[in-house]
Amino acid sequence: MTDLFQAAGLENDAPRPLADRLRPEKLSDVVGQDHIVGPDGPITRMLEQGRLGSIILWGPPGTGKTTIARLLSDVSGLHFEQMSAIFSGVADLRNAFDAARMRRSEGRGTLLFVDEVHRFNRAQQDGFLPYMEDGTITLVGATTENPSFELNGAVLSRAQVLVLNRLDSEALDDLLKRAEAHEGFTLPLSENARVSLIAMADGDGRYLLNLAEEILAAASGREGAVLGREELAKLVQQRVPLYDKSRDGHYNLISALHKSIRGSDADAALYWLARMLDGGEDPLFIARRVVRAASEDIGLADPQALTQAIAARDAFEFIGSPEGELALAQAVVYLATAPKSNAVYAAYKSAMRRAKETGSVAPPKIILNAPTSLMEDEGYGDGYRYDHDEEHAFSGQNYFPDGMARPEFYTPSPRGFEKELEKRLAYWAKLRAAKSG
Repeated sequence: MTDLFQAAGLENDAPRPLADRLRPEKLSDVVGQDHIVGPDGPITRMLEQGRLGSIILWGPPGTGKTTIARLLSDVSGLHFEQMSAIFSGVADLRNAFDAARMRRSEGRGTLLFVDEVHRFNRAQQDGFLPYMEDGTITLVGATTENPSFELNGAVLSRAQVLVLNRLDSEALDDLLKRAEAHEGFTLPLSENARVSLIAMADGDGRYLLNLAEEILAAASGREGAVLGREELAKLVQQRVPLYDKSRDGHYNLISALHKSIRGSDADAALYWLARMLDGGEDPLFIARRVVRAASEDIGLADPQALTQAIAARDAFEFIGSPEGELALAQAVVYLATAPKSNAVYAAYKSAMRRAKETGSVAPPKIILNAPTSLMEDEGYGDGYRYDHDEEHAFSGQNYFPDGMARPEFYTPSPRGFEKELEKRLAYWAKLRAAKSG
């Protein structure tokens, strides 16, 4: 759509941010996304085959989603129609579909680019389906959220999901060099300050160029002055790390923490713990996962692991933030360095499967109490042997339902305290075999 500003022919004279002025003019100029737009990328193959299907571009902010959509429109000859799911509603969608249908009747297709497409509700997303199916529109949706959770399955079945990478240091440095060449001005930064600037961007190319523009403006008229790391920090504001506590970042980082503990990497576990706390995660959410890891991945290989995890939770509730986070760090290091075993976890899962299979079968009568005479007459408790009165304090009786073959659920690992438990189980198995024989 053309606004009044564009109609007056003034848009070319309007001040434009550096990031907008440096938008790539061809797909091969897009940095950091060679796996998508490079010679062997899926978009390149689509264009070579002359078939551009609907696409969902999933990636962090500032990685080129909007740029790729615009360039796709240029190279495919499709009319580019853009909308944001944040500011658009049903009427906007209807108008876009009607306009696309009119263009199609005139022999021209439409590339409908929907930014933040996950913001549309399920019913609105369903509205795309007939127009995607009959070719009225080629949908290119951009989202920072996991499409598996946020988009209808019907939409996903009609579109290819392409994942854009967070820009690495090399790609961001390439952007800085392009900006300097475009402006004819080298950023007045020391080598360490340049590295810090790239780190501040946190993988967001657009944000990096905004910072560069701010530095160029501040350096105007100060020829010869070179900014060090401290001067740079005073001049620009570091980007807040991307971390959505209710969405992907929340689950990805807690998974990284848990798997680092399981993998016995204390340094990695501490890093992910720090990332979550720095991002504003609820420490008690982290504590719950640490308690779970203690039971699931360490278990009886080190019984103190669960004690440490629960103590860390209690300590945080008692002390509060920020001092309480140290107790979480202590528990994380303890768990990461503890011997690992999922034997109890596996045994529990196996026992649960067997319990579901056997249903409501009763325990053997010998281990049932008989508080009434009727129950005594039925044989409840007959033949029960009190283990403490037996040799070795072990009767060797059957505690499984009558007629059920004795299963073996728990097999200790040969690590940590479970080595001792393995000896105990073998000892009782030998006594049980002797008594049953």
